[in-house]
Amino acid sequence: MSELVTGDAVVLGLRPARLPSRALAAAIDLAVVFCVFMLVSVVVAIASVTLDEAAVAAITVALFLLVLIGGPIAVETLSHGRSLGKLACGLRVVRDDGGPIRFRHALVRGAMGAVEILMTFGVVASIASLVSARGRRLGDVFAGTLVIRERVAAKRSVGVPPPPPWLVGRFSQLDLSAVPDELWLAVRQYLTRMHQLDPGVGGSIAGRLADELVTRTGIAPPQGVPAAAFLAAVVHERQARDARRVFAGARNSSSAPPAPSVLPGATGFAAPATPPAPAGPVADGSGAAGGPRPGHGTGQEGAGASSAGFAPPG
Repeated sequence: MSELVTGDAVVLGLRPARLPSRALAAAIDLAVVFCVFMLVSVVVAIASVTLDEAAVAAITVALFLLVLIGGPIAVETLSHGRSLGKLACGLRVVRDDGGPIRFRHALVRGAMGAVEILMTFGVVASIASLVSARGRRLGDVFAGTLVIRERVAAKRSVGVPPPPPWLVGRFSQLDLSAVPDELWLAVRQYLTRMHQLDPGVGGSIAGRLADELVTRTGIAPPQGVPAAAFLAAVVHERQARDARRVFAGARNSSSAPPAPSVLPGATGFAAPATPPAPAGPVADGSGAAGGPRPGHGTGQEGAGASSAGFAPPG
């Protein structure tokens, strides 16, 4: 994934095309261009049988420039970076800022392509694409363009599992303003894939993420709460707050709907006989919020437990 910044300081996540897909698209384009060139050459040769050799040579050079170089330039300009080969391979040429290319971009790419593709049989273009971090050839570097993949395999969206019912609403007073988006994304990715991880690896990741959340919020989870359950409860609290803000803005009212409830047994875990103590800061000698580290020393994320660690304390 490549991060491109537009003129409005918006970061775009684009997937640059690599050498195999670009080579296939270039091969399709060259095959089409050479077929057109041969057909036009035959027609012109028949029409110029009465001309001398100098005129025929001049016509041949003009055909070479118009068809093999001018043709791809015209196609990329009119199609905004989607030639026949790129369309077949799901590629597109865009500017460095993610916008559509114009004639000057296609002109520079076509002129450089005549040197690094036609005259060197693609050797220079292949080496430049392999060396470049974003798979760009020399024509892209000079023109300020990038070839990206438009068709990306869609991935099935997996929702974040809800927390155990006995933890819903326990962190309603938690200050989440200091938690960065990168940490939220890491927690979400872990929760959606925790059942696919090895129990030991999953427990280690959950403990590390929970420690980072504790550091950012300054509040330790209740004693005995597994790290994965703590993560799911905090994410659920953030989603509930976002939903309340959206509904409050839509209804233009100060009253917010209650947080979405979780039915008992929805997560497959039973509620504990004695609910854990409320969350709260525990002062240690250093003045920072402390307390039991989630998922450490509780015995809830051992080898017999799942990597989710959602089992309630005994």
